[in-house]
This record gives sequence, structure tokens and C-alpha cells, in this order.
Amino acid sequence: MEKKYDVIALGELLIDFTMNGQSEQGNNMFEACPGGAPCNVLALLNKMGKKTAFLGKVGKDQFGTLLRDTITDAGIDASHLMVDDTVNTTLAFVHTFPDGDREFSFYRNPGADMMLTEDEVDPEFIAQTKILHFGTLSMTHDGVRAATKKAVQAAKDAGCLVSFDPNLRPPLWSSLDLAKEQMEYGFGVCDILKISDNEIQFVSGKEDYDEGIAYLQEKYNIPLILLTMGKEGSRAYYKGKCVERPGFAVKAIETTGAGDTFCGSSLNYIVEHGFDDLTEDQLGELLTFANAAAAIVTTKKGAIRSMPEREEVEALIRK
Repeated sequence: MEKKYDVIALGELLIDFTMNGQSEQGNNMFEACPGGAPCNVLALLNKMGKKTAFLGKVGKDQFGTLLRDTITDAGIDASHLMVDDTVNTTLAFVHTFPDGDREFSFYRNPGADMMLTEDEVDPEFIAQTKILHFGTLSMTHDGVRAATKKAVQAAKDAGCLVSFDPNLRPPLWSSLDLAKEQMEYGFGVCDILKISDNEIQFVSGKEDYDEGIAYLQEKYNIPLILLTMGKEGSRAYYKGKCVERPGFAVKAIETTGAGDTFCGSSLNYIVEHGFDDLTEDQLGELLTFANAAAAIVTTKKGAIRSMPEREEVEALIRK
């Protein structure tokens, strides 16, 4: 069957309020940046000319309208973006540290993204994609967790690839044990796993990244694992191969969306080159492009509207 979409993503769509200087009175000023990991991934894919769609929920408020307009402008199909009449759009305040790293304060008790239900997941819609991508923010509560699992099962039934990024945000979980349990569900169903250095240490209990990945591979037999290590670069583990590529030195102002940009770039490469027979050279090419795209995003505020063009990424690689 000819697929209508390259990637459908499911999960949170929210406003990231990022710090943007101080007022004359000395008060912190925040900029309202449309965000949410799954749509950040899709925004990069759209920049690369891919067809994408989003499944999720926003509130019936100004922020919900802004988010729908933003993803539509980015070229993401918003036909399955639901609206909740009773719960507000989820908000996240991002406090940036001098080194560009950040800490989140979430306003999500509840937030509209948590309100997606099983009934709102259409298996026929999911079947129209080559890849389904999801994370754990749509696994924090019972209702949206059931919706996520229904979408994953629909993708499996339709022969789609499943991509998973744990995207661990400890403040959003009632307990880290529950977070770990839901991450383990993701490991068990995914074909493509994008995981960060601190997440692999969290789930495996091992300091050494290779040991942590070996633990995951042994337990879950995931075909492709992509490990991000911040400015140090990234590694790909695929069919017994391990390929590493360094990061790119840039003047980072904040790291929001870097991992999602990396993930979107990786999925873009798989859409273009297939998944079954990737060579070491191809894995290196995938990592180099994804590292460069992620580096560029750290030089800008926000994520959905900050995704680089292909030419911009290639120019950084050539530097």
C-alpha cells in the first residue's frame, strides 16, 4: 500500500516559555515558543521535504490556536489535532543556565495533551504512515497511555516502523519507577530508539554507555539505537556495528529541541535510504547530518520555528 505520510508523531504539543532577557524593571521576560518533542521532530522532517502528521490534543484557548497555526504553517498535517473544551493547553517554562543547559517547570495538572483518549486514535490514520514516532510524555497518565498503546499497536499491525524517544522529564512522573516501566514498554515495541546519555544510565544503571546499550540490546533486541551525547556527538548501534561521529562546535544559547532535531534528521535519513541494510558509511552520514542539524538548533530560541534548512546543515558540515 502506498503510504500517505512519511512520519506520524503522537504526543505533547505545548508552549515552551523560554527566558529572553529582562525588562527595564529587572523582571525576567519569557518568549512563547511553540514546542513539544513530537512536533519538533516533525518540523525538521518537513524542512527536509517529508510528509508528516500529528496526533495530539490542545486546549480551546489562545495557545491552542497558536499551536495549530504554527504546525500548519510548518507543513504538518493537523487534521488529527484534537481540542479539549475543559482543560488548558500545556505550558512549560524553560529556565536556561549560563552553559545553555536548562530546567523545566511544567504547568500540566492536568494539561490538554494528557487528555487524548483511545477513542480518538484512528487505526486507519496510523496505517497511512511509514514511521510512527512517540515518547513517554504521552505515557504519564492512564488515558493518554492507553491511546498511545493503541496507536503503537495499529502501527505494528500495519507494518509501520516504530520510533521511540524516551525524553525523560522526571517532574512529570508520579514516580521514577513508573517512568522506567513506561520506557521499558517503548523499548519493547520500537524499531528505532533515540536515547540520551543520561537516559541510558538511568534505565540500565550502568555508567558506561556501551555497557548500557548492550544491556538494552540483549533484553529488547532493538534493531537501531541512536545514542546522543550532547556536544560530544553521537553513536549508532545497528546489527552488531557501532559507529560514532563527533559533535559540532557552535555558540549554543539553549539546547531545547536539539535531541528532537537529531531524531528528526535520523528518521529523515531512514525514509530516504531505507532501514534494512544500512552500511557503516551510511550510519556515519546519518550521525554527521543529525549532529550538525542539532548543533544549529542550539544557536536559536525555541524549536519548531528554528529548524534548519538542508543547505544550512550541509554548510556547517563542510566548514
